[in-house]
Amino acid sequence: MSLKPLAGDGADLEWFKSSHSNPDGAACVEVARTPGTLHVRDSKCAHSPQLAFGAQQWAAFVSYAADH
Repeated sequence: MSLKPLAGDGADLEWFKSSHSNPDGAACVEVARTPGTLHVRDSKCAHSPQLAFGAQQWAAFVSYAADH
């Protein structure tokens, strides 16, 4: 996982809202893919820091989250 800020504000990424987000927008997570990296942000604070995961890191996170 990278906590290093992206160059720019991430506006050039194509963001997708999680299918598990609340319909009223109260708990929304968005993701954007780039080659080899998956970016995650809080849709309510689009200009706040974003997380970046490599493919193996993301797969490990999703596997862990599915089990818990």
